[in-house]
Amino acid sequence: MGTDEYTSPFSERYAGKEMQELFSQDKKFRTWRKLWIALAETEMELGLSENGEPVITQEMIDELKNHAEDINYDVAKKREAEVRHDVMSHVFAYGVQCPKAAGIIHLGATSCFVGDNTDMILMKEGLALVHKKLVSLIDALAAFARQYKALPTLAFTHFQPAQPTTVGKRATLWINEFMMDLADLEYTASSLKLLGSKGTTGTQASFNELFDGDLEKIDKIDPMIAEKMGFDSCVPVSGQTYSRKYDTRVLNVLAGIASSAAKFSNDIRLLQHLKEVEEPFEKHQIGSSAMAYKRNPMRSERIASLSRYLLTDALNPALTASTQWFERTLDDSANRRISVAEGFLAADGILNLCLNVASGLVVYPKVIEKHLMAELPFMATENILMDAVKRGGNRQELHEKIRQLSMEAGRNVKEKGEENNLLSLIAADPAFGLSEEDLKQAMDPSKYVGLSERQVELFLDGEVKDVLERYKDELGQKGEVSV
Repeated sequence: MGTDEYTSPFSERYAGKEMQELFSQDKKFRTWRKLWIALAETEMELGLSENGEPVITQEMIDELKNHAEDINYDVAKKREAEVRHDVMSHVFAYGVQCPKAAGIIHLGATSCFVGDNTDMILMKEGLALVHKKLVSLIDALAAFARQYKALPTLAFTHFQPAQPTTVGKRATLWINEFMMDLADLEYTASSLKLLGSKGTTGTQASFNELFDGDLEKIDKIDPMIAEKMGFDSCVPVSGQTYSRKYDTRVLNVLAGIASSAAKFSNDIRLLQHLKEVEEPFEKHQIGSSAMAYKRNPMRSERIASLSRYLLTDALNPALTASTQWFERTLDDSANRRISVAEGFLAADGILNLCLNVASGLVVYPKVIEKHLMAELPFMATENILMDAVKRGGNRQELHEKIRQLSMEAGRNVKEKGEENNLLSLIAADPAFGLSEEDLKQAMDPSKYVGLSERQVELFLDGEVKDVLERYKDELGQKGEVSV
């Protein structure tokens, strides 16, 4: 493809090679041929015959298998330009290569036999690729959370300073959402079924005709095809297509990952603004064409951007499922060719970036401490109040004094640009009976993070460890960023 033609950014910039290969033309049309072989083999094994003679022979099957991979695209493209039908064009092209089997290719099937079954196969394999990267991402974030489980940091509600947490505890919030996505993915993947071979309106009328109403044989067709294609079963009922709600469920899983990834990336962007945590920044990376000093969170911004695309893409299958007329309509075709494939390519790009960021996060403890200590005097006031009361002070009177002094210290910070001097103000008030040295003892940040460290350990050593051990063979995926 030349530079004067549109090329997808997913191919050039975002999605990994494995996911691109999965949704390639080669994979699609080779899967079509495998399905035609599975159908023909099933019909042969069930004894399809005419006047006592087999309709399909092993010689035909062998011929089909010999040309399962070497697709004659030139013949198919020329034929499609004539007949305007992609499936029949490839039936014709396959028949050119397999003259003995040409007459039995696609026997009893409709276009959705190859189209829908291939889509289901690709979605199942796509979810397996997503699964590997998702558990590797959880593993990378778990290592980060464990490393920083005890490092106090300023927490935020409404992006306003709140009671401290730890850097590791904050990371568990990201992990928890990705764990939820993993559970959704596993459930959805386990529920996928092939369409099988149901015929033009889902009634299996063609097979009823082919097998002369032999229900015992007809009932074996779908299970045999499913087994040959690596599935447990086929959908129990359908029109010509499988229910498009399957696409909706799959894209909703991918959109859930996008939502979690966007939350993660937005937190990193905010932390990078605060100079507390940064995403990886390479030696020769340029942050801005104008401002040479800048270190923009490019990877996290790209995660947010692709996530926004994927979240909106999930509307496509939902709308398609809701507008399928009766047994089928073709207004789903063009949409599904784009939305499902690009949903997976976007998810792959997002996970590549998340893996890259999570594996290379840089933490600046001194900046974190500076920000925390600037706010900690306000947060320590309850402990200071308790200490002063234990020394004989009046709780209500001291509460009002702390409130007034806190307001004064806040004005000094906001209006005068000074350091937080609340401790000095309290020490100077004899009503508290506390020296600055006494007050500094209350400034140990670890006293204010609650059970953060323990929560991290329990979470990581519990359900996270179980998941990582269960899928240890999938770990080690890398987040390659091409540009």
